Amino acid sequence: MGRAGCCCRGAERLASPSLVRRFRPLLLLIIALCCGAHIGQCQVATPQCRIQKCTTDFVSLTSHLTPAVDGFHTEFCKALRAYSACTQRTAKSCRGNLVFHSAVLGISDLMSQRNCSRDGPTSSTHPEVHLEPCNYHSRTQHAHAHSHGHAHSHAHSHTHGHSRPGYLFCGLFGDPHLRTFKDSFQTCKVEGAWPLIDNDYLSVQVTNVPVVPGSSATATNKITIIFKPYEGCTDQRVYQAVTDNLPAAFDDGTVSSGDPIHTFAGADGAAGKVRALWISERTPGHHVELHAGYIGVTVIVRQLGRYLTLAVRIPEELAQAYDATQDLQLCLNGCPSGERIDQAGLLPLPLSPPALGLQLQQLRRPSYSSQTQAYPYGAPQVFGVEGAKERCREKLEVQDIYFHSCVFDLLTTGDANFTIAAYSAQKDMESLHPHRDRWRIYPRGSATSTLHSDCQPIRRLTLLLLCALSRALM
Repeated sequence: MGRAGCCCRGAERLASPSLVRRFRPLLLLIIALCCGAHIGQCQVATPQCRIQKCTTDFVSLTSHLTPAVDGFHTEFCKALRAYSACTQRTAKSCRGNLVFHSAVLGISDLMSQRNCSRDGPTSSTHPEVHLEPCNYHSRTQHAHAHSHGHAHSHAHSHTHGHSRPGYLFCGLFGDPHLRTFKDSFQTCKVEGAWPLIDNDYLSVQVTNVPVVPGSSATATNKITIIFKPYEGCTDQRVYQAVTDNLPAAFDDGTVSSGDPIHTFAGADGAAGKVRALWISERTPGHHVELHAGYIGVTVIVRQLGRYLTLAVRIPEELAQAYDATQDLQLCLNGCPSGERIDQAGLLPLPLSPPALGLQLQQLRRPSYSSQTQAYPYGAPQVFGVEGAKERCREKLEVQDIYFHSCVFDLLTTGDANFTIAAYSAQKDMESLHPHRDRWRIYPRGSATSTLHSDCQPIRRLTLLLLCALSRALM
């Protein structure tokens, strides 16, 4: 009997065992994505095979996890073991199924990469645990389980669509560059105080000041975050950071709020508890994280050079909880058109920085020669376009919008600290943004953007790789 699978010209050359072993994680990822998109060119799960349910449960168990939260490693390994156990239970009915075998190999690879043991506790898709009212994920999971039990006869698609909460990301850094909840990337002036988020649960406001004389570019030197009172979990808490004062406490001197309610296990296996709201100082004076478990919010604040950066992850349903008086939110609606520096996503590079030239002339005056302490973060430099690109490439390998923002900031200000700001903003986005397929944004009209808009060659290559792997696994 011949081999099952697709017949694609050129697949034989790709199906050599050495190539398959080398690129197996990539090929497995492509298979998962293709099957999720219903390409349908290769084998799909049969009605008796429950591999799709196993995968759906794994996604549900891990969707709320983020590396920025303590206990991520332990919980992810528990979910992997549960995924593995599920595949073992359905192995007999999935024999010969490409998606099933790909999942088994993928689980093995992930366990090796995460250093997860095969033996140990597993996560439960329907855990019999008590409700934690001050833990957002616990509340949403409990509400889903309750509604699922009362509406079991309804269509499966209805319950599946509400099996886990959706999250949104917003970030601000540099001159400043704003990434909205809708993944719109903007560069704005917005001098003075502006609200980024203002809803029934959370308010975030930033204050921006001019960076150099004669330029419309500004940067953030103050961030105010208000966690509004939530009955039974926390009173109102205010966190405020300004340049050279990035505290590891709220305004009232406390570092947490609420009773210890949420148990977690660290990477070393030690168990502990966190409160409904707490602050973690990662690097004194430079990097602070605020975790509001009762509303599922994580905020990262950094100081890089003289200015501050911000990254926020928030549940979508809470971000939408506002009234008509709270519609001015930069994270929600972006900057007003009159405050935009970019042109519909195209960030024009300044031809020359005259204000910086004036600044450097002042530095050369005798009266300024003995005042080097006025520039504790390094004196401004003169960058040309190629020099700015070279400096940004030292930290940012992919020439996406973060790279182009870095170049813009160096040309505008001459402050090399903005290179680190762009790099850190990108890493914070990757840590908090819930949708990996939306991480990369490319400037409008760039060669990379044009390449991503043409998906047909990628689809053809995807099918070729799928067929190659299917021949190797059969």
